[in-house]
Amino acid sequence: MPDAVTPTPTPPLNFVVVLTDDQGRWAMPHRMPELRMPHMTRLQQDALELDQFYCASPVCSPARASLITGRMPSAHGVHDWLVGGRHADAKPDRYLEGQPTTPEILNDAGYECMMSGKWHVGHSQWAAPGFTRWYAHRYGGGPYYDAPVWQDGKEAAQEGYLTHAITDNAVGFLRDRDPARPFYLQVNYTAPHDPWIDNHPAGYLAPYRDCDFPSVPREPRHPWTDPRRRSFSAAFADPVPHLAGYCASLTAVDDGLAALRAELETQGVWENTVLLYTADNGFSCGHHGIWGKGNGTFPLNFWDNSVRVPTVIRMPNGPRGVSDRLISAASWHATVCELAGVIPPDDQWGVSESFADLLRGEQREQPETVVVLAEYGQGRMITDGRWKLVVRSEGPDELYDHHDDPDERTNLHVGAAGAMRGIRDDLTTALHDWFADHERAGMSAYHRKVTGHGQIHPLSRGRSDAETYVPDGHPAPL
Repeated sequence: MPDAVTPTPTPPLNFVVVLTDDQGRWAMPHRMPELRMPHMTRLQQDALELDQFYCASPVCSPARASLITGRMPSAHGVHDWLVGGRHADAKPDRYLEGQPTTPEILNDAGYECMMSGKWHVGHSQWAAPGFTRWYAHRYGGGPYYDAPVWQDGKEAAQEGYLTHAITDNAVGFLRDRDPARPFYLQVNYTAPHDPWIDNHPAGYLAPYRDCDFPSVPREPRHPWTDPRRRSFSAAFADPVPHLAGYCASLTAVDDGLAALRAELETQGVWENTVLLYTADNGFSCGHHGIWGKGNGTFPLNFWDNSVRVPTVIRMPNGPRGVSDRLISAASWHATVCELAGVIPPDDQWGVSESFADLLRGEQREQPETVVVLAEYGQGRMITDGRWKLVVRSEGPDELYDHHDDPDERTNLHVGAAGAMRGIRDDLTTALHDWFADHERAGMSAYHRKVTGHGQIHPLSRGRSDAETYVPDGHPAPL
């Protein structure tokens, strides 16, 4: 008899997360013909686009916290962008300390973990738990040249162009890592967050020099932007140069995507690496009559351009094309754990539900009704893919039918009658019941004064709303 052949063990999967900042779902090359991202176009030919992927909150810090904890803001307590050292009263604080995160769980399982770029879910002077390599922006946004960063725990200004520095540090990690260990790499770009004027290399601006961006609508300012009159006033007045800077910043990210892929291919690990490309939250550049994200208006908004984010996942030997499965970004945490073969600790506040079956191309029975939720301060949102409901503790409320009104122009909440009233009431009950079961005592912001101008301290510090959230009327939100 022939000798038995011992099967070669399958190596564990590696993970690369490319996270952009303020990228609208519309700002992808297959939806925006003006946008130059050839490497993204190449990636999409070998990947799966998740067309109904919703962030947990339409602003950066809470959305990022949910992505790596699998908790909603009402469980992790981050409800607005974190002001950090920009506020005189702020103290260095690790907002997520004591809460399970993806890098901590993977690091405990033997993964080598690195973050390059924008952290913005707590003080970033030193590596967050789970990370063995760390290159961090000091805040959540700012100039692309002489950017504020931490170097060896000391405040510094980054030489050169920040997007290049983020890419270079990520590629450096790939080259210096321990080849015997699987890895998890977060590449957190600040792009395409403003500023857009005089902040990007001429080579990236050149493709947009004579472009007037016909795919981007020019609409009258929405009335909800009135309390934010100072926000993006120049962009409203003359959108073209701002759109050019926005797109140029994404073309630079596209070069970073190419450099990461090239290094993975050179090392022979591309075929064993899961790559997620997504954004922390969406953004509008005139769409719906606003410039900005959830805090681009007051009341804080949940239109699809703010909460539905571009998402492409390349899974080795996985499916390609487009999936319309309804997915929350909070589910990435459980998905990574399942794909890595890691069982995360029980988390009574976790809402993460793995979609690893989708990435493997498996047929798994799905529940009849699937909903995703988002929240921002006094506002909460629920959608089942067709109907979207937004409720606010002090109003106004909204109801949209995405089948007949994909641009969310007609609010059906007021005056709903008959079957429409039943849909509205059922969604309202489902939303309130869901949060009653999933919010953590003391961590909800449904009745707090979240203004969109920033959060100073964690809710766990027990300070007043005025000490925790920047009051309205302060400088325009980031």
